[in-house]
Amino acid sequence: MIIPVILSGGTGSRLWPLSRELYPKQLLPLVNDQTMLQNTVLRTKGQEDVAEPIIVCNEEHRFMVAEQLRSISATPKAILLEPVGRNTAPAVAVAALHALVDANDPLLLILPSDHVIQNFACFHKAVAEGAELARNGMLVTFGIVPNAPESGYGYIKAGEALRVKGVAAGAFKVEQFVEKPDQATAEQYLASGDYYWNSGMFLFSANSYLQELEQCAPEMVRACRMSIELAKSDQDFVRLDKSAFASCLSDSIDYAVMEKTDKAVVIPLDTGWNDVGAWSALWEIGEKDKDGNVVRGDVIAHDSHGCYFQSNNRLVTAVGLEDHVIVETADAVLVAPKNRVQDVKSIVNQLNAQGRSESVIHRKVYRPWGAYQSVDNAERFQVKRITVNPGATLSLQMHHHRAEHWIVVKGTACITKGAETIMLSENQSVYIPLGVTHRLENPGVIPLELIEVQSGSYLGEDDIVRFEDHYGRT
Repeated sequence: MIIPVILSGGTGSRLWPLSRELYPKQLLPLVNDQTMLQNTVLRTKGQEDVAEPIIVCNEEHRFMVAEQLRSISATPKAILLEPVGRNTAPAVAVAALHALVDANDPLLLILPSDHVIQNFACFHKAVAEGAELARNGMLVTFGIVPNAPESGYGYIKAGEALRVKGVAAGAFKVEQFVEKPDQATAEQYLASGDYYWNSGMFLFSANSYLQELEQCAPEMVRACRMSIELAKSDQDFVRLDKSAFASCLSDSIDYAVMEKTDKAVVIPLDTGWNDVGAWSALWEIGEKDKDGNVVRGDVIAHDSHGCYFQSNNRLVTAVGLEDHVIVETADAVLVAPKNRVQDVKSIVNQLNAQGRSESVIHRKVYRPWGAYQSVDNAERFQVKRITVNPGATLSLQMHHHRAEHWIVVKGTACITKGAETIMLSENQSVYIPLGVTHRLENPGVIPLELIEVQSGSYLGEDDIVRFEDHYGRT
């Protein structure tokens, strides 16, 4: 049995302003109607002996991950919640330990959640061939056949060819993992034919990986084992023990295991792969118009060529641009030459240094019960548009510093206000004074939409005292 382990813990800061800390690129529909995470899960379907996946994700994203899986009828074996980020080696270790609880040394197919693969048949074939090696104790990585001297990727140098029954496409011992080269060195790698891009995808048995990790980083295995033993089930999720997992060294699979083991094998993969690491990558894989532009959303461009345009809220117009990226969201606009988009991370670093929220959240913020969107704000008031899913309920809560006025614009609201229970329909409203315990529920079968006007001396999201919550939040 092969269990896909999908790693969904990144933030994708180079795709700001669309990708943000609380709504990262793997949860966004960047290349088609499905999100990157959904595409990754769907890519594993249709393969013989492949089980439902284990997802490893940030606990802040847990409800969005669960909802996205539900919407494509995927039932994961588990959603493991990382209390802190510790890179890929510990993430895979806890997935391996969890998989061994219910299965006898399954094979684990390690997949980042934010890559594009266009040729599914080729991918499935490579996985089947890699499985033959993994069953014999090999640690398989998939090396992307390079089509350009790319200096933005790490490389894998292939060594001695392996002759293994059932591996028709060929496999090679890994001679060396190489860091991102300069342009001249990348050109040499491409010309030699011995180097492949490091995809970050792996295939090995759970025990093989843990045994190698035990030799290379025994303390990491101990911490991961403890975090699983002390983990708690919470609805659809497995919460890793925070203290144990936080004590774990942060390291990648490459550094922790693959560069040190003598069992590393690389299988070449030529599937139309792209790691979507920057806006230029979306231009590369996008459908282009007659001027070589990729256009998403409401855009009018004149005499512009080789550009990537994305509008999410407003009309975007451009005149006379060459090889640029313009991305518009409700609260930020990015303009950059296409060959400088790797530097977008510097903008995110500046936003973080200034304590600005634009690096963390969008104006529309998703919650397990629905979403809210900021409409207007000033020093002592804030206006939000709130959407509550059918059957969903907000926590029973109160605020120390703000009062709230709710106006229903669509659907039906059941409101707890102190000891009262109030039913409201469209065009009706209620006032929640400061300090009063309250709760909002949608008892209907259509989304509930309302306008919330907050007023008070402090309007931060941390001014919430929760007494009851269906979603396990404190």
